[in-house]
Amino acid sequence: MTYAGLLEKARETIGDKCKACPVCNGRACGNKMPGPGAKGTGIVSQKNYDAWQKIEINMDTIHTNNNIDMSVELFGKKFALPVFAGPVGAVTLHYSDKYTDMGYNDVLVSSCAKYGIAAFTGDGTNPDVMKAAGVALKAAGGMGVPTIKPWSAQMVKEKYDLVKDAKPFAVAMDVDGAGLPFLKGLNPPAGFKSESELKEVISMVDAPFIVKGIMTVEGAKKAFRAGAKGIIVSNHGGRVQDGCRATADVLPEIVKAVGKKMTVIVDGGIRCGTDIFKALALGADAVMIARPFVSAVVGAADEGIKVLLDKYKGELEDVMNMTGASKISEIKRSMIHC
Repeated sequence: MTYAGLLEKARETIGDKCKACPVCNGRACGNKMPGPGAKGTGIVSQKNYDAWQKIEINMDTIHTNNNIDMSVELFGKKFALPVFAGPVGAVTLHYSDKYTDMGYNDVLVSSCAKYGIAAFTGDGTNPDVMKAAGVALKAAGGMGVPTIKPWSAQMVKEKYDLVKDAKPFAVAMDVDGAGLPFLKGLNPPAGFKSESELKEVISMVDAPFIVKGIMTVEGAKKAFRAGAKGIIVSNHGGRVQDGCRATADVLPEIVKAVGKKMTVIVDGGIRCGTDIFKALALGADAVMIARPFVSAVVGAADEGIKVLLDKYKGELEDVMNMTGASKISEIKRSMIHC
């Protein structure tokens, strides 16, 4: 199956909100929420995508022939590719009724682990979502990251208790989830976290903690002081705040501030191996990609994820060959122009 064929299959059952576009750049979905669109004007997801396109590759083909090694080691685990599948919640509401959250996470976690990467699982008001994520993570030998919404400390503990027996290699919280329209007014609410509240949450978890939703240097420093081992530079795909900066634009300053202290992952509009390379050249340790994985799962389940990852691998291998980087650690800032 080709990637184009995968998208054709996805469009058969993906519903009327996501279009499984050939290029997932936020333009077709705009500000349609529910759905994969962005908040307000709907342009932030587009800005995320466009920011990566403005960065150019510095080709250098005068170098020795080497085998390309795209593997990385993060959080004590080795991955075949510096890519994580992002957490997706309310799959039926936003994408397709082909899968519930539980069914989606089951396919995503197992297939990502099978092909050498790891998935972050989503969260929701239904405790069965986290319970099922724990089952999927345990079956995958802990190769995945449960992502908990910024609930009250008591609810965070209850959620973590549902997955801790799976021994995930890390646990995450998308603190920016507090801005999702669908979570406002819930009881208990998914609210904002002060630095001290975040520190309390992190102390409950017996695994490296990753904070998703960091968009400023000060936010990164707060996460570090609270005890996080990693951060994800993310504006939630533009779904939580209109008018904010693109993740590619804030990434370098955040890496400069905390990159030597924490693992830095970035998401938002990364859609190909060249984008992955650009993110690594700007200092990220890995990238996170969410929306294309939905099309992959809805379109062809396990085979869809393989097709998607093969696409990323081929594209990343090409750009590494064309810049002289034989392994991920050799990707340098000088290999891009921006």
